[in-house]
Formats: sequence, C-alpha cells, structure tokens
Amino acid sequence: MKQSLLLVCTLFLVVSCATKKQIIYFQDVEGLATNGEALSFEPIIQNNDVLHISISSMSRESLEPFQRKTGLEGNVGNVNPTLQGYLVNSQGNINFPVLGTFKASGKTRDELQGELKSKLSEFITDIVVDVRIMNFKITVLGGVNSPGVYTISDEQVTLPQAIGLAGDLSEDGRRENVMVIREVDGKQEVTKVDLTKTDFFTSPFYYLKQNDVVYVEPSLKGVKKSGFIPDVPALLSLFTVVLTSVILITR
Repeated sequence: MKQSLLLVCTLFLVVSCATKKQIIYFQDVEGLATNGEALSFEPIIQNNDVLHISISSMSRESLEPFQRKTGLEGNVGNVNPTLQGYLVNSQGNINFPVLGTFKASGKTRDELQGELKSKLSEFITDIVVDVRIMNFKITVLGGVNSPGVYTISDEQVTLPQAIGLAGDLSEDGRRENVMVIREVDGKQEVTKVDLTKTDFFTSPFYYLKQNDVVYVEPSLKGVKKSGFIPDVPALLSLFTVVLTSVILITR
C-alpha cells in the first residue's frame, strides 16, 4: 500500500513537469526540405500605412513643386515623424503634390516607387524616388519575457525573429501553440503555429506583416501563476512530502 501511494505521487510529479519535447524548437529540422529556393518577402502597402516618400534630383528648383509643405518644418525636434509621412487613407489612396490622388494600397514599395518615378519623369528628367513604410510594427503578447509593440525599421521580420525581439518564450509559454493574428482585407485572420516543428517555414506566416499580433498561449503553470487556479504541482509536491513523512513515522 505504501509503495503504491509513493508510485502514484511520483507519477503526478512527473506529469506536472515539462518534457524535453515540449521545450525544444524545430525538432524536425532534419526533415526540412532544402530545394535551394530562397525565401523572400516584400511587404504590401495597406490602408492606414504611413509612407515616407523622398524624391531627389540634381535640380533642387525642379523638386520644389512636388515637396509637400507640412507647416512643421520649424519644429523638427518636437514633431511626430508620422505627421510628416503620407497616410494611405481608407480607400487605399495617397495625395501627392501636383500629381494628385492615386492608389497606393495593394502595391509593393518597388511598384509604388516605379509608378511615382514614371509620373515625375514627365517633369524631372533625373528623378530618384524612395518609398518606406514608417509604421511597420508588430505586437508580441502572452508567454514571452518582454511583451510589447516593436517597430521594424527594415520592414522584414520572421516569426522566430519576433519571438527573439520579445526576449524568447518564457518557461511558461507553450511552444506548440503560438497564435498569429493578421488583418486581411479588413477581416481578422488567425492561425496557430507549432514552433517545435518546421512546417511553418514555408507558410505565409513565417514572415510577419505590418500590424501582425503574435500571442503565445501560457501553459497551465503560467495560468496558475496568474492566480486563477491553484498551484497544482506545488500542492502535489507538498502532498508527497507529507505522505512520505507519515509513512516513515508509521514504520
């Protein structure tokens, strides 16, 4: 009877502990297909993006009509940078000096740069155009060590890199249940990713898009730390200690 009770308690403790299989990332990496194709990603401009558009030429005078006047030039140190950008409105358009209103959403930066250069070349022969997304950011929440909103300056970040920016998953984060929330055509799209496997490397969610939200579900241990349920492993440990003491005393 004593041996049976000890065996049951031991099994409880083993079940309450995390296993190697629950902790290690990319466990099937040996089976990852290597077909030689390089992964690539280029962000698509979306509604409500803020674009930085710079134009340059050897002739400064020719640029003057196409440079937007914000009225904020004298307050450079106190100006929110997004106020100096071009907002893509809810119809997906931007309003550019002289050129007027035209479509920006749904295009890559290269496509928009090419279109602007083509239009401006009618007025300026040696025009150079550069387009950047100023508000490319992601949000990482849940079972990570440093949750928060992160601005991505080079407009390219993978899901593993996002986890790294957030200080890696905490010991309570479930590696097999990471949720990515993405807005597609005005609707929320949700997918779950298992970081212990590599099949997401070729999915549309390997590279994150602007405004994506990554949520790492906490484990049972993480939930009980929030005070919603009792600390089951701790109670089991205490029960084992007490039971062992009783058995030793009654021998």
